[in-house]
Amino acid sequence: MLYSVNVKCMTERDGLVEAPRDAAPQETDDPYKGKWLTLSNTTLGMLMVVINQSIILIALPDIFRGIRLDPLTPGNSSYFLWLLMGFSVVTSVLVVSFGRLGDMFGRVRMYNLGFAVFSVFSILLALTWLHGTAGALWLIVMRVFQGVGGALLFANSSAILTDAFPPNQRGLALGVNQVAAIGGSFIGLVLGGVLGPIGWRYVFLVSVPFGIFGTIWAYFKLVERGVRTPSRIDWWGNITFAVGLVAVLVGITYGIEPYAGHSMGWTNPLVLAALGGGTALLVVFAYIETKVANPMFRLPLFRIRAFAAGNVASLLAALGRGGLMFILIIWLQGIWLPQHGYSFSQTPLWAGIFMLPLTLGFLIAGPVSGFLSDHFGARPFATGGMIAAAAGFALFELLPANFNYTWFALLLLLNGLAMGLFSSPNRAGIMNSLPPDQRGAGSGMTATFQNSAMVLSIGIFFTLIITGLAAELPATLYHGLRAQGVPAAAAGAVSHLPPTGALFAAFLGYNPMSHLLGPSLSHLSRAHAAYLTGRSFFPRLVSAPFMNGLREAFDFSVAACAVAAVASWLRGGKYHYVEGSEAVTSAVPGTLATVMNEERTPARRGASTAATARRERPRRPQVGRQRAGRKP
Repeated sequence: MLYSVNVKCMTERDGLVEAPRDAAPQETDDPYKGKWLTLSNTTLGMLMVVINQSIILIALPDIFRGIRLDPLTPGNSSYFLWLLMGFSVVTSVLVVSFGRLGDMFGRVRMYNLGFAVFSVFSILLALTWLHGTAGALWLIVMRVFQGVGGALLFANSSAILTDAFPPNQRGLALGVNQVAAIGGSFIGLVLGGVLGPIGWRYVFLVSVPFGIFGTIWAYFKLVERGVRTPSRIDWWGNITFAVGLVAVLVGITYGIEPYAGHSMGWTNPLVLAALGGGTALLVVFAYIETKVANPMFRLPLFRIRAFAAGNVASLLAALGRGGLMFILIIWLQGIWLPQHGYSFSQTPLWAGIFMLPLTLGFLIAGPVSGFLSDHFGARPFATGGMIAAAAGFALFELLPANFNYTWFALLLLLNGLAMGLFSSPNRAGIMNSLPPDQRGAGSGMTATFQNSAMVLSIGIFFTLIITGLAAELPATLYHGLRAQGVPAAAAGAVSHLPPTGALFAAFLGYNPMSHLLGPSLSHLSRAHAAYLTGRSFFPRLVSAPFMNGLREAFDFSVAACAVAAVASWLRGGKYHYVEGSEAVTSAVPGTLATVMNEERTPARRGASTAATARRERPRRPQVGRQRAGRKP
């Protein structure tokens, strides 16, 4: 939009400008016209992606039955893990690159492409005619490309919203967007449980109408407001980052699997090589980014305290809660629900329903905390949210394995409120700290930290739970089986199987004892076989070992959230990027020159909306320029 260039400097101290009273904009008084339409479209995009990210968790049993493959058969567990985690791995790797491409070629353009790609591969996921391993491989590949579309949407939605909204409304807008992201993950659990039994293809087709509608809507209605920064693609940075992060995340994925008689695969030479080699490549990547003229990963952004502290807090929060959600679902499916009359095949759907108080907490706290952070800054709400989350995880340790659901629901609600209190202000604080021409890259970096931490969190929590089970379950299982007439040889063989199989069976809604005993059940009396495969034997048998590992997982979550609270507090007071107040220059010509100015209000009281927009409109940073009398 064009405005009168006759502007007046208010003061050199605060860098504010004000349009004269007789000056009128040539087009409109509102430079943020259409912001609510932008919020609606980006919220639809986020909701669609996260629903599809979680819908598969509950629908996996129906999907594997549909392609006629048993995921618990030795050798097939990798298909289960890649269908479960492949989407997250891809989005973690690509969001930074796609955010940078959004800065270069237009964020709305990249976002529109994401809608289209996501919709196409959602259709292809449902159209497979293959069965067995071929069908599983088709689904994994299509799921990976669906993740490419998801990464395009993830990487650019926050930046588009930051461009579309004024500073004093960004917290509310990003809060609504974050609520869609978090709430959609639990809506996906319920949808997966409802649609899977009807037909597994509907699990993927449900998003297609919304994807097509969103693509057309975004193409015709979204307006590009961001600042494009023409530059060359950092090929070496992209390659080393992608290969390094993929290697680390693949190592974590296969580390969960049993290996050579061990309950987990952390001693597997291939896992160790992937983790070590991937880490080394990421170190090389960091070095490359300090030398190239147009880096993919804008390391100088970490000189902005609000950006650095917000990302550290976001990473730790994701690390503390990501894998724990899976463990809580296993707690419900493997122990609590069977003991309260639900068959194992029903537990996936009902686990999603019983987790809904967590979503309710997010829905309440997300928009409210975002709105309040616009007025009071992100620090008190984000820090308070992490303190409340740590307290909530500590209180979970007081629950017995067969708990009273009222207390469980209240703790879920508390944790939902805590995470909602943290997520919206924290994301708004991060995005407000970024220069306009770096919002795509910064948003992608934030999404990478969060998504990578979620995958790492799953590996950590599964490791803690399985380690606890491996220490006590074999002896407990052996004696329990022998008491029901299982021959010593069969009981010994079953008790020494890795506990991963039992956990995965419960997670997928299979009867764990039917899976473990198999043909041995035919040699038992009908009464013993019925009791072993009933709803009480496995939950009571596994409760004590499981709770030992679960308490260690809660301890880890408490520690991660406590450190996240400290990081969040260190972000400083209310902060918005303001061009021209104080320059912090990069040592590399052509890279970022940022502004570090902590202010209490985004605009001087009485300044016009147009003047505020002009003040925030980015100029080409002049590296090395510094106001006299100011220290960088």
